[in-house]
Amino acid sequence: MRVHVQLDAGPDRAVKRAQEIAETGVNGLFSFEGQHDVFLPLAVAATAVDTDLMTNIAVALPRSPLHLAHAAYDLQSASSGRFRLGLGSQVRSHVERRYGSTWSRPAARMRETVLAVKAILGAWQHGTELDFVGEFSEHTMMPPTFNPGPNAHGIPPVLMGALGPVMTRTAAEVADGLLVMPFHSETHFRERTLAAVMEGLRRSDRTLDDFVILPQVVVATGTTAEQYDAACRGARALLAFYASTAAYFPVLECEGWEGLQGELSQLLKAGRFAEMGTLIDDTMLDRLAVHGTPSECAAEVVRRFGDVAEDVCVYFPGYDVATADLAELAIHLQRASPVTSRTGTGPRSVPSARS
Repeated sequence: MRVHVQLDAGPDRAVKRAQEIAETGVNGLFSFEGQHDVFLPLAVAATAVDTDLMTNIAVALPRSPLHLAHAAYDLQSASSGRFRLGLGSQVRSHVERRYGSTWSRPAARMRETVLAVKAILGAWQHGTELDFVGEFSEHTMMPPTFNPGPNAHGIPPVLMGALGPVMTRTAAEVADGLLVMPFHSETHFRERTLAAVMEGLRRSDRTLDDFVILPQVVVATGTTAEQYDAACRGARALLAFYASTAAYFPVLECEGWEGLQGELSQLLKAGRFAEMGTLIDDTMLDRLAVHGTPSECAAEVVRRFGDVAEDVCVYFPGYDVATADLAELAIHLQRASPVTSRTGTGPRSVPSARS
């Protein structure tokens, strides 16, 4: 199983940090739309390391599809074909109040954005006329002055992040792959996510051979008691934050924890952040995250996802994972053999423009 880790640095530190992470033997680095621009750290790191690179995710709704296409094209060139564009919608409050943009019908807008980005990249690559007319944007002008021409490394794959059934189904209809949101349980993934994926693929007349499922997992690991305790505290804090948000209620509902969100939301509004993690008990930690030694974590990730995925994104929230532990986790995941299929299909790797 191939391992992807967050490049947790701004452009000024991206090269050094990317090199530090790459030395552990991981396969890929992804950027997060957080304290820094989502594209610039990858651009800086592209020529410094030879790992795969991915946005995970770039918030799509406030951006023009043309902006996204140019960024994807340039990062594909800078990385010699190692880039994947991961897109997501974010939630309404962030889109309207943080980005100052417009929110409406997120699944429909995401669908159109993915199709528009692909249309633009395709027109550049194949020299065809750009003629995309959607409900939310129109792209029908591409004079030679603004056309970069074919990318020597091909068109980068476009992935979508999703949690709910409509957005997940939409991803399976139009994107090259699904970034499974890190806040999920095995029950939710098996019973709801996979069902929505299969419905989306059916609607687009595709199969899992044409699509990739890339799980994202909250991991709490350490080889000393002190490291492990700090990792579990960090994981509980992040899970509590996710669980306080209405968008993630379906996961709690699936596990029978409907009352948890109200309690966490009240603590969040009161600014009692330190108390939130204490509501994530051991059972919740077991089901919503992976924890233990690096080898134990690797084994659990493979058990949960080895039949449907060959790539995984791992998160180490609120703590600094030891370099040796990250290297050991990567080795165990990379050496793991796929488990027996529970979906009637074998594992799928992320599509690459290099293949």
